[in-house]
Amino acid sequence: MTLVRNNYRTVNNLFDELFGNLPATFEKAAGLNVPATNIHETSDAFHLELVAPGLKKEDFKVNLEKGLLTISYEKKNESEVENKEYKTHRREFNFTSFKRSFSVDDKINADAIEAKYNDGILKLLLPKKEEVKALPKEISIQ
Repeated sequence: MTLVRNNYRTVNNLFDELFGNLPATFEKAAGLNVPATNIHETSDAFHLELVAPGLKKEDFKVNLEKGLLTISYEKKNESEVENKEYKTHRREFNFTSFKRSFSVDDKINADAIEAKYNDGILKLLLPKKEEVKALPKEISIQ
């Protein structure tokens, strides 16, 4: 019995293999810590969830300016031993930061955005403006 294998690749498969994970690959290679994000839409709001376990909520910054929602985190930790008997030859610095930005259109009510950090997940509620909520999502043809 002869086993025949199909070893050819389509252009689309090759493209996906080469470039499918390009941003994630660059981020990992550069040592960047970019948290995963889920975005859901309901009839009255967008819900954004950003996974960031072990961080403190006071170190997050959320900013909406000119249609760009930016979520950033920055924390500097210094490990220093206080001992007068010897001279420090090495001090370890720990710096954790990330920044994620999302385009936001004028459908969002910027004055009513809410953010909560609980159990390692930053949740943002981006409510839609009332006039956008009133628009039908689908129009039936009769």
